[in-house]
Amino acid sequence: MNAYLLIDFGSTYTKLSLVDIDRKKLVKRVSSNTTVKTNIKVGYDLALEKLKDSVNMDEVNIVDTLACSSAGGGLKMVSIGITPNFTVEASKRAALGAGARLLKSYSYRLSLEDIKEIDDLSPDIILLTGGAEDGNKSYIIHNAKMLTQLNSNIPIVVAGNSYAAEEVDLILKDSNLEYEITENVMPDINRINADPVREIIRQIFMRQIMVAKGMEDVEKITSEILMPTPTAVLKATELLSKGTENHKGLGEIVVVDIGGATTDIHSVSEPIKDKNFFYDGLEEPYLKRTVEGDLGMRYSAISLYESVGEEGFKKFNPNIDKIYDRCKFRHDNPEVLLESCDEREFDEIMAKNCVELSIRRHCGSIRESYMNGRTVILQKGKDLRKISMVIGTGGVIINSKDAKCILKQVKNGDEKKLLPENPDFYLDKEYILSSMGLLSMRDSDLAFEILTENIKKL
Repeated sequence: MNAYLLIDFGSTYTKLSLVDIDRKKLVKRVSSNTTVKTNIKVGYDLALEKLKDSVNMDEVNIVDTLACSSAGGGLKMVSIGITPNFTVEASKRAALGAGARLLKSYSYRLSLEDIKEIDDLSPDIILLTGGAEDGNKSYIIHNAKMLTQLNSNIPIVVAGNSYAAEEVDLILKDSNLEYEITENVMPDINRINADPVREIIRQIFMRQIMVAKGMEDVEKITSEILMPTPTAVLKATELLSKGTENHKGLGEIVVVDIGGATTDIHSVSEPIKDKNFFYDGLEEPYLKRTVEGDLGMRYSAISLYESVGEEGFKKFNPNIDKIYDRCKFRHDNPEVLLESCDEREFDEIMAKNCVELSIRRHCGSIRESYMNGRTVILQKGKDLRKISMVIGTGGVIINSKDAKCILKQVKNGDEKKLLPENPDFYLDKEYILSSMGLLSMRDSDLAFEILTENIKKL
């Protein structure tokens, strides 16, 4: 058998997928707990042993081994811009689209307190932006000078007004900081140019991920750590939506991915559906990812509790008790698997809250305004009302006895929110979105065929 071996180092589980190239089939998917605190290769080896128990690997010719990773919380970033609604927002979207988890965004001029906070946050990358082309230069120059006072050598990606690039280059060159200058992430007001930034972030991620314990051993096994896991999921979503030259796509899609640390929403859709609406603010991308770092099943269990409160849990079960204590236990013991019926129900209530709040943050909204002597409707954000498919992934959804009930929370909300109205619900039962995103980099047709065979309607 000629095969691809695809690896996803998740924050909770390490997943291995074996794909038969000739028969165009997913042969086997196995998982084991991720062991990032000790040595990431231990979890990989345990998963590989599970694979060997069910597949005679002596008869398998591994043509290529590819990997993605979100272990240890994934790629952590801070972004810096000028105004919150424009360059700061553009930098946030570029970071999220590159698969990052955004720790914090800063606007206008950095202070010494901000510099200390960035040191304390210890991000993997800093994204420095500011100014449309031929626009303001003073903020990005000031902020570049401030960043030279960092105690940590955090890689900086500069993606602001190119007219300030030469001076920023001189400032950073005199420091010991690692930095790269690329194209402006917002060359014009309301227009984002994210691809150059995302590629540099991906390259830095590939260097940074090797710092994890045991990853140097994994590097010898894999052909390449291609991308952060969220980027792989977004690529698979895009592939399903658009299709390939040989396969018709399935239309506009939302993917809900609930993990231990974050809840990610990926949407592939036109941002504006109603031409009668007036659009307000920065343009929305066709491919959009949002990450809610306060909504997760384990590492972010306490922040989930703080975000939705006791009422968020009790609306799904008025008799539920010890809510904070249960969230704290999950936060303090992320590796523990809770199998009792009572605890599984609690996990599913957590998941419903994660879905409801994350989709409301991802989608757009409408409001009435007065313009040119008449009342108009202003749209801000992305319109998801006509989404045809919602796909659920992540351990809590995949292992649920009623995944559809969890995913239905995408429809909860008021009429001013542009939420999905009547989608069909699907399940990534084999947990293969990330691995098929990886595979699409080698063979998009094969990845599409395996995806459509394994994504099951609920």
